[in-house]
Amino acid sequence: MTSYKELGLVNTREMFAKAVKGGYAIPAYNFNNLEQLQAIISACVETKSPVILQVSKGARDYANMNLLRNMAKGATEYAKELGYEIPIVLHLDHGDSFQTCKDCIDNGFSSVMIDGSALPYEENIAVTKKVVEYAHQFDVTVEGELGVLAGIEDEVQAEKSHYTQPSEVIDFVSKTGVDSLAISIGTSHGAFKFTAEQCTRNADGILVPPPLRFDILKEIEKKLPGFPIVLHGSSSVPQEYVKIINEYGGKLKDSVGIPEEQLREASKSAVCKINIDSDGRLAMTAMIRKTLAEHPEVFDPRKYLAPARDALKKMYMHKNIDVLGSAGKA
Repeated sequence: MTSYKELGLVNTREMFAKAVKGGYAIPAYNFNNLEQLQAIISACVETKSPVILQVSKGARDYANMNLLRNMAKGATEYAKELGYEIPIVLHLDHGDSFQTCKDCIDNGFSSVMIDGSALPYEENIAVTKKVVEYAHQFDVTVEGELGVLAGIEDEVQAEKSHYTQPSEVIDFVSKTGVDSLAISIGTSHGAFKFTAEQCTRNADGILVPPPLRFDILKEIEKKLPGFPIVLHGSSSVPQEYVKIINEYGGKLKDSVGIPEEQLREASKSAVCKINIDSDGRLAMTAMIRKTLAEHPEVFDPRKYLAPARDALKKMYMHKNIDVLGSAGKA
């Protein structure tokens, strides 16, 4: 077994307590490869932001557990090399079973999410409690989920969302012992979060999604004062990247994200972790498509991955400073 402490990582407990008290959210950025990791760490070091490195089950299958563990260790050393030691969490995103969570805990993850949200309520409690009991033996923190987000991202998908019921949160948290709770208040997975029929169009013809259910969030905060809340599916789907992708051969019609001003409002509440995955995919794909289209002679992966990495870093710095409020909080 590998302890996350041997890798220079931290769990989320102190990080979340500071974020709830300080009125900001920790960025939780998904990564699958070296360039994404470089962009995340360099952006967070330069903005002096704590960060959660998220690994989905699909990413584990793609990149290999041993490589991911050692990449996380490398990330902590890279931060030091860049000149500022930021708190870094390695987190399993949407663990689908006790065994998946256990494997991650045994292999150096400092935080895991067990997603039993699609299960009947009592089954969700049972599997979440089992993960918590195992994880807490090793000081690993656990995120549970109540409510279902619509959309598709990696192996997580649902046709319809089901808002979190505030009446259930006290019972769920007390019976499971989770350290944080992911809720459903209108965010959604993927780059196509809403249908055109669910949105309105602004003066520029851009689709505007329905607002987040802050009334549900406030009710949950009343039930669980100061308890760490998590928002999944919180990519904003920057239209400049969608435009570039479509200009250079892509087909991302009517892709819609969560407005950044709504995420900023959420981050001032008990929401202390905001998950962002699709925005990173969009920025990377946009710059790769653009570079290869403008320089068809290029076949060295470094030549088209470097601009993608630079775009990612710029976007993550913007998120830390202007959206999540985590800059300067390391």
